[in-house]
Amino acid sequence: MDCRGRCMCMCENGLLSILRRLKQTPDQEVRLLLLGLDNAGKTTLLKQLAAEDISHITPTQGFNIKSVQSSGFKLNVWDIGGQRKIRPYWKNYFENTDVLIYVIDSSDRKRFEETGLELADLLEEETLAAVPLLVFANKQDLMTATPASELAECLSLHTIRDRMWQVQACSAVTAEGLQDGMNWVCRNIRFRKK
Repeated sequence: MDCRGRCMCMCENGLLSILRRLKQTPDQEVRLLLLGLDNAGKTTLLKQLAAEDISHITPTQGFNIKSVQSSGFKLNVWDIGGQRKIRPYWKNYFENTDVLIYVIDSSDRKRFEETGLELADLLEEETLAAVPLLVFANKQDLMTATPASELAECLSLHTIRDRMWQVQACSAVTAEGLQDGMNWVCRNIRFRKK
């Protein structure tokens, strides 16, 4: 098995093991909302987690949903496009979110201010109040990537007091850091009341 195959297998097995650990009640559904600016790597990340081919990714013109079932447990990941014209519609997907995953292109410093403003707006949304936040500092495989700790500082994440949050360095292309991020999700999931 080549390196890519091992990474895909590791992600698939890792995601399934997380699902088994998360399972608290039969047929419990978990809703993860995957947001970020266009070209941040959201769809690549989602396909990597679902052990799908990432060689042909196109910009998301709307949304993608991936569901994984395991022993009566269902994880629904909603990947919403990040183009400027689509962002006003993000609010239509906030309801019943258990974890917000925000993906940032760590190599695109010119857009840090824009992504920071979008994230700040999301954190002000009443529907997302107290929802745990995982920030994937993506594209760490590129030489121009900003380290996750520096990115957290740029975005003033240390001022967040109303929810659990984590910044995770990752590369959606190599799958590095994705498992660590999903482990954090597992430990900090907020199941909504049925």
